Amino acid sequence: MKRMLMGGWLALLPALGMAADTGYHLTARQVLPGNVQWDYVSYEAQSHRLFLTRGDHVDVVDTQTGKVVGSIPGTHGVHGVALAPELDRAFVTAGKDDAVTIVELSTLKVLGTVPTEQKPDAIVYDPASKRAFAANGGSGSLTAIDAVSGKVVGTVAIGGKLEFAAVDGKGGLFVNVEDKGQLAAVDTQSLQLKARYDLSSVCEEPGGLAIDRADGRLFSTCSNQKMLVIDGASGKILDVVGIGKGSDAAVYDADRKLAFSSNGEGNLSVVGQGSNGHYSLQQSLPTARGARTMALNPQTHEIYLVTADIDTAAAPDPQHPGRPHYKPDSFTVITVAP
Repeated sequence: MKRMLMGGWLALLPALGMAADTGYHLTARQVLPGNVQWDYVSYEAQSHRLFLTRGDHVDVVDTQTGKVVGSIPGTHGVHGVALAPELDRAFVTAGKDDAVTIVELSTLKVLGTVPTEQKPDAIVYDPASKRAFAANGGSGSLTAIDAVSGKVVGTVAIGGKLEFAAVDGKGGLFVNVEDKGQLAAVDTQSLQLKARYDLSSVCEEPGGLAIDRADGRLFSTCSNQKMLVIDGASGKILDVVGIGKGSDAAVYDADRKLAFSSNGEGNLSVVGQGSNGHYSLQQSLPTARGARTMALNPQTHEIYLVTADIDTAAAPDPQHPGRPHYKPDSFTVITVAP
């Protein structure tokens, strides 16, 4: 029997959807009280903490005990958290405030805020330039923040609705442009837009994005149930793999050489490279409806997904007719492991 994961979490669950290829299965789940809003999930390996965006604050959970060990308040319309452990900093997008909150990572103390352009969403830290980049979904731009001084050092105009971003660790940043079906490439030192790669022939609304830094390949997930494998240097689409419906995040496990897509319909797509050099779907693991964002623990290879119980009896929201209602106090973290 596998060891119990995340100490205070619920007992080991049945191995749903287990496959011979990769063998990923659900191992634990925990319900946290409070707001059922959420977006990106981030994991910090040094202190084994999970950063969960909760609408107007960020909960921080110790994955070894399952306990909430801290909170980052006042992040209205929070979307993403970028972690810079080498600098003891975290950067949190507050979409409703058009700002990024800067946090001391070790203490979770708020150090200040810096302005961005409209509706900052995804955010990523680039160790090569020591800058954090906030993707402004409302203005189609990137706000570059010096991670040491906490000051804005420039803006990169891209255009379109920006989604997930990823960095290659060598001064290259990539960001999905959802409404244009593009992947944009940016130089993190010069703050210049280097290229636009057109994905629209096979990809609708690219959202999730992950990177294999060793081979320079990107994994972009699309709303038409596709994952693209893209050469970062040329923008060439190397492979197209079918995935589940409603993907909103992608991660890449460098040790296991697997890419993952978390799909809102309620499954996790596991994609790997075969002996012929091409990528294919290795496993489709049932998770839970709404579990569309996730984070990877690169040490244990666990994946943490978040969702909530859907209230099927609730009246539709006229402003967001396609968006489900969730039951109060049903925010849930699901753990998946190989």
